[in-house]
Amino acid sequence: MSESAKNRIQAIGNHLAADKNAIPPVVKVAGDSNGPRVTGKVVIITGANSILGIGRASAHQFAQNGAKAVYICDYDDSNLEAHKREIESLYPSVDVHTRQFDAADEKAISEVVKDALDRYGRLDVFFANAGITGPHTKFSDVDADEFMDTMRVNALGPFLAAKYAAPAMRKTSAEKPKSSGSIIMTASVAGLRSNAGGTPYSASKAAVVSMAQTIAYQLVGTNIRVNALCPGLVETGMTAPVFESARARGTERKIGQLNPLRRGGHADEIARVALFLGSDESSYVNAQAWAVDGGLSSGHPYVPGKIA
Repeated sequence: MSESAKNRIQAIGNHLAADKNAIPPVVKVAGDSNGPRVTGKVVIITGANSILGIGRASAHQFAQNGAKAVYICDYDDSNLEAHKREIESLYPSVDVHTRQFDAADEKAISEVVKDALDRYGRLDVFFANAGITGPHTKFSDVDADEFMDTMRVNALGPFLAAKYAAPAMRKTSAEKPKSSGSIIMTASVAGLRSNAGGTPYSASKAAVVSMAQTIAYQLVGTNIRVNALCPGLVETGMTAPVFESARARGTERKIGQLNPLRRGGHADEIARVALFLGSDESSYVNAQAWAVDGGLSSGHPYVPGKIA
């Protein structure tokens, strides 16, 4: 910026300061959007092992944006230490902790939350992202154990996250004088509309949407927000076979053809929404199901080029 431009801006500022009728400043509820967005926050993420996954991508977003500590957790811990080394090398100011557990294990969830409180005296974000696809067969061929296992991981997991995270988020201190927090649950467009997953998977994700809305109301007055994140078709470890098969057949361009963007999504695109929901910039966003799906869930299915 030139010196003359700086002088003009300074003159305008001085004029406004001296003018009793000057308009009041905008009331800000969060820090600058062009700087770290979760400074000092303590974050727990489940389902963070996959190299292609939303959990790993989200851990990078929170670390890059000033989090004090990020817990990366998964039932499969084969990549967690590598993720920890990578994040710490890129963002040396963040503490990264790895935990191996089943996201639907109540004792494990309570222990990781307790560890965050014992170490840092606070918990600000719990991203309950762990999930499984469940059986891909017709509903009449799914047995009860398969159905309930899908519900256990996909629905009980986020429920337990909220059960233990919410009381921890109410804890206050000199650094955190008021109760606050963000619980983010990974649902799916399959929880919003049909034909995006099998019956057990879709039922579990619909349950997540309902839980987020119901729990948000049960946390009334606490300043703890609960939202469901509903990705469309995104290339992750869980969906990799779909993308690999399409590439092998030479039909990769058909992936995502039913949404207006005509493509599948990337984990980083979902992670950036998770970051927003975990930040104070989303302080008035609560009890919502956020579809991040290229527009898929906004309309009825149709064959491109065949609409009247």
